[in-house]
Amino acid sequence: MSFSGRRSCSYLGSIAAAVIAASAMQAQINPTAAMQVTRPVNESQLVTRLGNVHPAVYAPNTVDRGRVDDSLQFDHLLLQLQRAPAQEQAMQSYIHSLGVPNSPNYHHFLMPAQFSQMFGLAPSDITAVTDWLASHGFIVNGVYPNLVVDFSGTARQVREAFHTEIHNLAMDGEAHIANVSDPQIPAALAGVVKGPVALHDFKPHPLTHMGIKPSVTNPNSNYTTSAGYQLLVPGDLQTIYNYNPLYAAGYSGTGQTIILLERTDLYSTGDWNTFRKVFGLTRAFPHGSLTTVHPGGKALDCADPGVLVGDDGEAAVDVEWASASAPNATIEIASCKDTSTNFGAFTALQNILLAGLAPPSASVMSLSYGSPESENGSDGNAYINDLYALAAAEGYSLFVATGDADADVTDQNRMFARHGINVNALASTTYNVAVGGTDYADSFFGINSSYWSATNTLNFESALSYIPEIPWNDSCASQLISLVFTGNPNPTGPKGNCNTSPGNQFLNTAGGSGGPSACAFGDATIPGVVSGTCSGYPKPFWQAGFPGNPSDGVRDLPDVSMFAANGVWGHYFVICYTDSAGGGTPCPSTNPSVWAGAGGTSFGAPIWAGIQALINQATVGAQGNPSPVYYALANAEYSTPVGLAACNSDQLSPSPACVFYDVTLGDNDSVCRADNDKNSPGNGLLFNCYLGGGTNGALSTSNSVYHPAYLTNSGYDFPTGIGTPNVFNLVKAFPGSKLKLP
Repeated sequence: MSFSGRRSCSYLGSIAAAVIAASAMQAQINPTAAMQVTRPVNESQLVTRLGNVHPAVYAPNTVDRGRVDDSLQFDHLLLQLQRAPAQEQAMQSYIHSLGVPNSPNYHHFLMPAQFSQMFGLAPSDITAVTDWLASHGFIVNGVYPNLVVDFSGTARQVREAFHTEIHNLAMDGEAHIANVSDPQIPAALAGVVKGPVALHDFKPHPLTHMGIKPSVTNPNSNYTTSAGYQLLVPGDLQTIYNYNPLYAAGYSGTGQTIILLERTDLYSTGDWNTFRKVFGLTRAFPHGSLTTVHPGGKALDCADPGVLVGDDGEAAVDVEWASASAPNATIEIASCKDTSTNFGAFTALQNILLAGLAPPSASVMSLSYGSPESENGSDGNAYINDLYALAAAEGYSLFVATGDADADVTDQNRMFARHGINVNALASTTYNVAVGGTDYADSFFGINSSYWSATNTLNFESALSYIPEIPWNDSCASQLISLVFTGNPNPTGPKGNCNTSPGNQFLNTAGGSGGPSACAFGDATIPGVVSGTCSGYPKPFWQAGFPGNPSDGVRDLPDVSMFAANGVWGHYFVICYTDSAGGGTPCPSTNPSVWAGAGGTSFGAPIWAGIQALINQATVGAQGNPSPVYYALANAEYSTPVGLAACNSDQLSPSPACVFYDVTLGDNDSVCRADNDKNSPGNGLLFNCYLGGGTNGALSTSNSVYHPAYLTNSGYDFPTGIGTPNVFNLVKAFPGSKLKLP
């Protein structure tokens, strides 16, 4: 089947259509799948699904208020299903073949029902699972044979079926519920059931840093200036990353739809209109549009979430900067309200994928939320992995932000990293593109005027060309910030930057996240820390052997990067976000410098989704997971010394022929301390933290030697992946592109 038939039906926008689609999905069970449940269910023979208690249960600031009432109702719990090993391997091989040009499966993306027919469970296995749930009094709401069983019941039924109690918790003044021991399931079902996806209400968090950090303005330094901020507006993005020749050739996202996965509605669609009008997008690209949908509606447990204060700022970032990247595209917010145990953005994605709830023009998605692998739980990670695999099989390109806490995503928005190196579970699968963050290096080099005009154009842009880049890193542990304040790049020790008065301005964990997948599977015996039986996703073929990529055997993040800074080196994003309760401000049309300002890898994900929409327009079709192509194009540049030098971002003027710019200066290290709360599971231990005799240290792969986590280098590196794009060259070089200009 060719791609053109993947979603040939009309957009199933109504609740009635969604119900029909869901019913059809349930009917598509794989009749050829080998039966795995071969013995009766015996409730006295159980297996424990380890790694599925949220670390907050054991946190020293959590108060356990006891078991929830037995009558507490849980609607739409999800039971994660599991394929036989041979069937799982067949699925992975098929998805791999979708991106191999000489494969007979090349771009033969699947409809949801086809995926279930090929890779779903045997009918008898499904019956065994649903009968077991029914025997405990649960109501089975729906069965998706390639992913989950949707069921509802009470806390008592959960306790009796899964042999774990749900407790009321109080954490930092917030009320939560969570299971306090790992769930158990009958051994007879262990081959087809991984376990409940989540039995708690802790959700991923948005990855936008509202507000502007103070800039590095040391007047005695040769590395920076105090000339003020250069605010990034759409025209600047388009100049720096070379979009404009592409727009002039007619490729601006026309006919493409970008789906932004959210748990909230926008505070105001008027903000999006103001953003586009003030920055000239409405006039130059009049076909851009915005819509909000709740995929499947109540029939598929997608309630309208309304406006969730704070998260609505994330939604504003996504819609505005996706539109800045692909300004003639349709921007679609797909939002669902959180349930007690599931994340609304996942509900939206699940409904789109399983019930075909997307317009035919939609093949690109973006998600800008985070949760550490070691906190997400083994079943939660498995759910994300299978969900994203289905997206890739159906031809979607999914872009996910890596996180905003340097190399320790566990400690976002805190002064110190205490839990060691960790990566974002929402970005670490091999089926998505992980997007990291950069900053501009002109302030570090003291040459702002070489890259920014002293005056703005009518649409407020002032960037003159591509600007050299460094990793986004606000921490005192940044070697570049350390060099400015102390003359020594080592931030550790009594005289290191993180233990000086100037450096104490930068006691934070803010920066673009990246590192190795390390706890996608297994049980973290120290909550929130990569420990115990933790292990990462295997390294995908496109990373193996890539210049600079470590021989660590696991998936490494990020894949690509984009500017993400919030002001430390004088640059940040402008957004129109007027919800004052969430930190927004008015948006006067004559002075965007007083608009809300922010940074974060959450900007990069929708911007890269916009880039992929331009690629899809130029190739006239969906591409599925584009990571293998990105790496192949970058490898062609980086595999020779000449290519590495020509495309080195720090050369100040890289070759205009580069598809990717290789960022080779800086790091994504973070300030750290020992987990010194004697009541915590860490009990004073250091996790990936080198102190060097100082009170404050830096993340390191060794506690006894300073091995920074992590430095940039030529080719791939953990702070920035394969680098940032020259968008025109990327679209032109992408296989199948119709863009053939010189």
